[in-house]
Amino acid sequence: METLSNWHADAWSQITKKVASTSLRIGDGFPHASVEGKYKLEPASWWTAGFWPGLLWLVYRDTKEERLRQLAESCENQLDQVILDYERLDHDIGFMWTLTSVARYKLLGDEQGRRRGLLAANLLSGRFNMQGKFIRAWNPWKPGDRNEGWAIIDCMMNLPLLLWATDITGDPRYKHMALAHADTVLQHFIRQDGSVNHIVEFDPESGERQRIHGGQGYSPDSAWSRGAAWALYGMSLAFRYTGEERYLDAAKRVAHFFIANLPEDHVPHWDFRLPPEVVKYRDSSAGACAASGLLLLARLVRQEESSLYYDAGERMLHSLYTNYGAWDRNDEEGLILHGTSHYPEGRNVDVPLIYGDYFFAEGIAQLNGHEELFW
Repeated sequence: METLSNWHADAWSQITKKVASTSLRIGDGFPHASVEGKYKLEPASWWTAGFWPGLLWLVYRDTKEERLRQLAESCENQLDQVILDYERLDHDIGFMWTLTSVARYKLLGDEQGRRRGLLAANLLSGRFNMQGKFIRAWNPWKPGDRNEGWAIIDCMMNLPLLLWATDITGDPRYKHMALAHADTVLQHFIRQDGSVNHIVEFDPESGERQRIHGGQGYSPDSAWSRGAAWALYGMSLAFRYTGEERYLDAAKRVAHFFIANLPEDHVPHWDFRLPPEVVKYRDSSAGACAASGLLLLARLVRQEESSLYYDAGERMLHSLYTNYGAWDRNDEEGLILHGTSHYPEGRNVDVPLIYGDYFFAEGIAQLNGHEELFW
């Protein structure tokens, strides 16, 4: 493997070069998945709306390129209209405003970013089910849908918005809701072996657990790799904010499962438990997210444990860089190839995904010494 001074720096150079180039077309749009080499743009209300401006902020932090800052701020401004459209807001408020408003506040001390972040935290708080102690995931997809009792593992990455809000305001109510949800995840989502459920359905009146849904995994009993990544990173962040050991223990349990089930090139398949007849597509986005989470985890554990998580995260990022990068491909806007968004529904399989690009860049930034996270 190349020396640290070589490949970490080279990877960051390739990221900044490619983002500068693709930003000329994407501008202040909201990319989600690459279709035939170009990122398809989604409305500002789509759950991944924060990842492109988040990527722009990561690059701006190093380059101070004003054009990238202006694009990121324009993306954030467009989200104001989404705030007024209640039916389109769900638990992914965290993904959307953490990587826009909170990122801007952390980088620039911008008061407008702080106010928007706190407004988003209040809206996310409104989705908390007190009886079941969970944050409701989605709104009805179509008339007649009843999913008010559904919670999903992805929401672990939305909790930092609430934990940040408590840090900023001193009001513990946000933290209380975040930790209640995290404790529900400990009880009902993370299995004993470290694998993770995607969707758990609760009775919204009594709070009792009713059933498990496979969601974006192969089946209710399988092991969707991006779900494990959300849990690994989310629990690490919960521990960083609170110091509660149960979250650190959970992050380590999921991390051990994740690392133990990686294939030879250290980039996960989209599900760790697949029957032989199902194609084992990779999910580079799960690898990138988990790798960035592992680098954080390495800073949180005792020194004698640290290298286990750091080395695993670095190996994943190195493989993504050398084996999955699209650095010399002018016909591809994505940074890393072979992401799998939703295999069961056949959507965006084996393509670059904007959140994979974001977490890859975030991980490389950590390897290069940036320990401050937007989360």
